[in-house]
Amino acid sequence: MSRANFFMIAGLSLLCFVVSCAANVPAPGASDSGTAGAQIGPGYRVGSEDVLLVSVWKDEQLTREVVIRPDGMFSFPLVGDVVAEDRTVEEIRADLVKRLIKFIPNPNVSVSVMKVLSYKVYVVGRVNKPGEYLIGHYTDVLQALSLAGGLTPFAGENDIKIVRRVKGQQQVFHFRYGDVRKGHDLEQNILLQRGDVVMVP
Repeated sequence: MSRANFFMIAGLSLLCFVVSCAANVPAPGASDSGTAGAQIGPGYRVGSEDVLLVSVWKDEQLTREVVIRPDGMFSFPLVGDVVAEDRTVEEIRADLVKRLIKFIPNPNVSVSVMKVLSYKVYVVGRVNKPGEYLIGHYTDVLQALSLAGGLTPFAGENDIKIVRRVKGQQQVFHFRYGDVRKGHDLEQNILLQRGDVVMVP
């Protein structure tokens, strides 16, 4: 084999190796937080923008993905609008069975969450990356601050507030980052709920 052919083959082999490695590296910022599967339990309550898969056994026309609208509902054949927001998939399934039984004898219905797109929290103020964060699993305050790149040097670490709205009423929780970092008052590190705002002064 000539020297030129040897270097050409070696170069092609190296190029294939690099391309193969690149194909297995996830894109920056990519995550599986939009898929629910193992990340949520049966007690998860559906929210606006979540994607559900509704299946009716032996009826392909009644098997489809549905997106929860901003009004908290989705449309389904035969039954019209179905309330989904703040309900579990089992509650939604039972509602569909109750309404479909008028048209189908003993309907076998299953409902599953395909994508979690409603679980958003917000981190604002003196953090390195303030903004809206879409997360597909339960997250506490420390984890949210980590997602936001941590506190800036002049942040008021012991005056952080979590603002939550429950049925139109605003609740405020206090979080002393300095204490938690030292292992004190760890109960402050609460699990965040959909729509919570972490404010760092």
